[in-house]
Amino acid sequence: QYYFVYKGHYGFFLIFIPVHVFLFLPMRMALIGNTEGFIKSIGVLNWAMMLTVFCISHVAFLMMLPVENENAGFIGAVLFIVSMTQLNDISQFIWGKLFGKHKIVPKISPNKTWEGLVGGVLSVTLIAVALRFLTPLEAWEAAFTGFCVAVAGFMGDAIASGIKRDLGIKNSGNAIPGHGGYLDRLDGFATAAAPFFHLIYFFGVTASG
Repeated sequence: QYYFVYKGHYGFFLIFIPVHVFLFLPMRMALIGNTEGFIKSIGVLNWAMMLTVFCISHVAFLMMLPVENENAGFIGAVLFIVSMTQLNDISQFIWGKLFGKHKIVPKISPNKTWEGLVGGVLSVTLIAVALRFLTPLEAWEAAFTGFCVAVAGFMGDAIASGIKRDLGIKNSGNAIPGHGGYLDRLDGFATAAAPFFHLIYFFGVTASG
């Protein structure tokens, strides 16, 4: 996957994992001949590949896009998505603590509320406009991108919480004291990276190309 990033093969970068790897892994399992838990294993492997490789690889491809700007260079977009996803976690937590009453997914993540989500999304949308100098985006494009990043980040947190509930664990690891494992810090970031990349590609690359 990262070889295609390095070579700038946009088309093959997009389909390598969702198409070719997703077909190869089940076939490899079929060749082994063990059919017990076959469907569940396919789902686990494919989702793990999507989360830990495909989604995060979009951040690397940001460095390859011809969207350099005089303020931040090629690293600006990476700084933007990292800042937005972390601020999204913080703002949704604060808004939820202050005003949260209506739970969104109580069985999966009881601390997530509609008030926290709305407050976080609005906050990140405004912050995205303020930090648009890191990107080639216009004000309205940055606002729309910030909105999408905030929503995608929430989705990543909710999905990761569902996975951990199913596995019966609280955190993905204990590498970061007080915060769990590395994946616990990357769940929202990973799911937001792909839509952010494609918005940058659409607004910054296709518009100028």
